[in-house]
Amino acid sequence: MFINSLKHIRRAEPLFKYDLIKYEFELSDKVCSSSFLVLGGAGSIGQAVTKEIFKRNPSKLHVVDVSENNLVELVRDIRSSYGYIDGDFKTFALDIGSWQYDAFIENDGQYDYVLNLSALKHVRSEKDPYTLMRMIEVNVLNTDKTIKQSIEKGTKKYFCVSTDKAANPVNMMGASKRIMEMFLMRRSEQINISTARFANVAFSDGSLLHGFTQRLAKNQPIAAPSDIKRYFVTSEESGQLCLMSCLLGENGDIFFPKLDDKLHQITFSEIATEFLKSQGFEVYQCSTEEEARLKMNVLPVQGKWPCYFTSSDTTGEKDFEEFYEDGELLDMDRFEHLGIIKNQWKPDIAKVEDFENKIFEMKQRGMWDKEEIMSVFRMVLPDFHHLEKGKHLDSKM
Repeated sequence: MFINSLKHIRRAEPLFKYDLIKYEFELSDKVCSSSFLVLGGAGSIGQAVTKEIFKRNPSKLHVVDVSENNLVELVRDIRSSYGYIDGDFKTFALDIGSWQYDAFIENDGQYDYVLNLSALKHVRSEKDPYTLMRMIEVNVLNTDKTIKQSIEKGTKKYFCVSTDKAANPVNMMGASKRIMEMFLMRRSEQINISTARFANVAFSDGSLLHGFTQRLAKNQPIAAPSDIKRYFVTSEESGQLCLMSCLLGENGDIFFPKLDDKLHQITFSEIATEFLKSQGFEVYQCSTEEEARLKMNVLPVQGKWPCYFTSSDTTGEKDFEEFYEDGELLDMDRFEHLGIIKNQWKPDIAKVEDFENKIFEMKQRGMWDKEEIMSVFRMVLPDFHHLEKGKHLDSKM
């Protein structure tokens, strides 16, 4: 199924086109003379980052991901599109939190740049205390672990992806990334670190837009919120943003896409309508989930696709998106379509350490609940306003 992401999100050209033209020589020069480790490199953003590095002929590129199947597809995709490089390209099916990964780093670990794209990125991951704890492990603790390993191995620069939802977070996923940023800044006195907050990646694995393609392939109705507007970047743009932040960012920088006429908000229902039109169908709006399921038996042959568009009523859904908070120092001049948060603030180290200790205590006990974790989050982020509505995405189609 061909997906024209730019068309579906109603943009005429790539967002970072002119910034890439301006800085391409510097990017290519750094890549071809450097070694890279990409963590979480088989996810949607990780694959995009890996391709951006690979096509610039690095001296060494190693990719780690827990998904063996996605790594296989990454290699097939790269070989089919770009062929080979002069340097060392290898993939490793490893869990970053495992002792096998630690052995891998201990026996090699020699990289100029480490880029960490691993994350639990779904708001729905906060629905139960166990998945929520894994989100903390992946988004915060494993990040800190890999930074410390990078420091020990003499890595030149560490990059870790954040999210727009870390700005004034209203859900646990966004809050975990905000806390992750605090861990990053704590370590930035020992190693150069940069990060990026960016919008939803159109049609990335597990996203609602990716779900549209799955529903079509499985002959199922499409459901989407009609009142939630989001900013979107393409998969390729996500890779470009991460690479520019990693190679061009200064210590403590947080890159983000500028909100201008080239990047505008669009509802999920509007994208669903655009997507179905590109596949030869018009939207048929249903009043219930059950009606949408039943109409699948008759409507597609008529060139119509059953859709259930409703207002959002689930926990953690932010009414609007933002990339920075009041009081943050911004550089809006260096790039045409990229802004930079110049992170001058230093996190409260005592709070960061207290967070670590309290999470460790829960893990040692082997028992915790969501409210206990919430209290620890609020200890670190006093202004964290969690939107609890008593309903999660898993309770909807």
